[in-house]
Amino acid sequence: MATDEDFCKNFLVVHAKEASLYDIACVLICSTNSLNNRNFYNEKCDGMEEIESTREKLSQRWLIFASLLAQKILIWANKPMAQFGLFIETWLNLLSCNGGLFGLLMNRIRGKVVKPESPEKFMSFIGELDKRLKLDASIETGDGRYNSSLAMMAAKLSYESKEFVEAAIQDQLKMDFIDFYEFWNDYQDKFTTYATMFQDSTSDPNLIVVAFRGTGPFNASDWMTDVDISWYELEDITQTKTIGRIHGGFMKALGLQKGKGWPSEPEPPQDQTVEHPFAYYKIREKLKELLERNPNAKFIVTGHSLGGALAILFAGVLGLHEETWLLKRLEGVYTFGQPRVGDESFGRYMMKIIKDHNVRYFRYVYGNDMVPRLPYDDRSLFFKHFGPSLYFNSFYNGKVMEEEPNKNYFSLVWVIPKYLNAFWEIIRSFILPYWKGKEYKENHIERFFRMVGLIIPGLAAHGPKDYIDVTRLGTDLVPTMLNMTNDGQAVQKKD
Repeated sequence: MATDEDFCKNFLVVHAKEASLYDIACVLICSTNSLNNRNFYNEKCDGMEEIESTREKLSQRWLIFASLLAQKILIWANKPMAQFGLFIETWLNLLSCNGGLFGLLMNRIRGKVVKPESPEKFMSFIGELDKRLKLDASIETGDGRYNSSLAMMAAKLSYESKEFVEAAIQDQLKMDFIDFYEFWNDYQDKFTTYATMFQDSTSDPNLIVVAFRGTGPFNASDWMTDVDISWYELEDITQTKTIGRIHGGFMKALGLQKGKGWPSEPEPPQDQTVEHPFAYYKIREKLKELLERNPNAKFIVTGHSLGGALAILFAGVLGLHEETWLLKRLEGVYTFGQPRVGDESFGRYMMKIIKDHNVRYFRYVYGNDMVPRLPYDDRSLFFKHFGPSLYFNSFYNGKVMEEEPNKNYFSLVWVIPKYLNAFWEIIRSFILPYWKGKEYKENHIERFFRMVGLIIPGLAAHGPKDYIDVTRLGTDLVPTMLNMTNDGQAVQKKD
């Protein structure tokens, strides 16, 4: 029977929209053959190593059950989440425009409340957590920290609206705005993926920056992408060699096409009346156009959270399509708080691409950030990171490591250290401005977010502020295994 997954050899695909609550419950009790006869479930694992342990099989089924249930809840909560998010962001922007709560009350009494009516000044919730829009003046072009600092700033800006991003790039960063994009997700049947592009003409060579937006806190579609436990086992372009299993939600967001997978060129539907650009193909096309006009320019790809996953997968699909010319112009991939994207086989495939094309891969992990430790690296889920981790603790001291500590986050051994560290981060938020400078002062919203860390330590650590600070205050690390000493200490890059 033909399916939308015929482009790959093996797969596990779940469709939350098609599943009833009874179907979701069946995941825990029905056989694979029985589930494959239902519209919401499709699994094929020919020639793959089977999980023999009953405990691991049960664990895998529980994770699929949880994924489906979470997606179902997110489908129902889509509009309420968006409305709640708009309310929170409007309120935060009101406070910012009026100088805080006291200023808002005084302006209300005088009848002079300042409203955030201009879209180029309306900040997202992520933006309100860290309002810095300029690079550190002490980090200049040629500094080993410059590209990382620029990449993280771009990743943070990608959460904002087109009007805000354009104004910030031109007025604050003093760089050339190229475009802001929204991309089609063939599996969710709507636009779910966002990215921005701009050019740093001050650097030599000129640097084009591609930044993917991460998970919006109040965007149900983003959360559905994250918790979609589907996976696809892809083959190379000749269909003679398996390259590995990859997270389905992330590939769908990047531009995976139903029933076609990753053709060399996009194939739009015949009856399409409105343009539905796919992220990978549109960005690839634009990069070719820009780089052909500027033979000396290079580009970087970056993202925070979900955006980091899309950034590294973008490089992976370039390799799949043997885009050697583009890969040679890729200066580096910079990810911040990136989740795992594939299995060990895919990791080996990616490391070969990185080595063969001399691509630098900077995977930043701060403290107890929980997102880089998900999905699990175990027999139930098979996900694994590849390449070294540029790990920074809460003092912004860095190490190049094979894997960040507490790799699956929920280890009982790390419970007390995580909560002690979350408490220290709250204390640090008060003393850091006196220690490092006033630009490191945290606002009340960020400090409240730190308080959440006393409940879920890894959530507050995922915020953009610490990653901005890491690129400014942290050790300049060289992400190669050759630069690791026996005790895992970082080797600093010498310019």
